[in-house]
Amino acid sequence: MLQKPTDELNDILENTKPGELGSYLKENEKYLADDKKAFYYYFKDVLDEKSIKLSEVYLAADVSESYGSKIIRMEKHTKNRDMIIRLCLAGHFSWNETDRALKLYGMSNLYAKDPRDASLIVAINNRIYDPEKIDELLVKEGLKKLSKEE
Repeated sequence: MLQKPTDELNDILENTKPGELGSYLKENEKYLADDKKAFYYYFKDVLDEKSIKLSEVYLAADVSESYGSKIIRMEKHTKNRDMIIRLCLAGHFSWNETDRALKLYGMSNLYAKDPRDASLIVAINNRIYDPEKIDELLVKEGLKKLSKEE
């Protein structure tokens, strides 16, 4: 996805009249999020910044490449929030990056008032990305392990 700073788009929109909306959308089409592709582009952009390959993500997330690819490309939609979290962990996503990925996928952000989410936030903030180590932390606190269900 081509990049144009959101601030720049915001500045344009600030002075855009309702009758000019069509022109704005057409002129900036390549910069706008496509609901079906927004997650994929964002996920890939974060991985590219970190020099992490998708094949490494699938391996670290303990997900088959064919299934993981369908989820990331949104060819197949999962309702399993843990699957998206596992993929983000495997990609070494920060808390903010994970929240944005969850939001783009249509899922709720990590919530500090939820004990399990709070544990995940602590793990992410301390750069603990290994699902097994995170499962140990969750179990130690009496919480459910990350689901691997496809």
